[in-house]
Amino acid sequence: MKPNGFATPEQLTDMMKNSMPQFKTVNSNGYEIRTKVLEMAQEQVWQDYTAKFGAWETSVKKEGDEIVTTVQMPEVPGVAAVLEAAERMYSFVTGNNK
Repeated sequence: MKPNGFATPEQLTDMMKNSMPQFKTVNSNGYEIRTKVLEMAQEQVWQDYTAKFGAWETSVKKEGDEIVTTVQMPEVPGVAAVLEAAERMYSFVTGNNK
């Protein structure tokens, strides 16, 4: 800093450079890209399941002389659901939307 307490233009430039986010490009091969898409799809499918599980439905109603309780819980996602979500994501990335 200068004796008067103000920073020099060079010091201001350095402070701004240090406070800005750094963007780095990474060249990934096709396998790495598909693996990342698969990971994102799995996370999304499980987030959807968790949200649905938190709001599962119970209903009680009278049918004739009986009281019937129905519990509807979401289906646990399997590999097919994850692969379907990954395919939708990958199709979006490649521009081949169905």
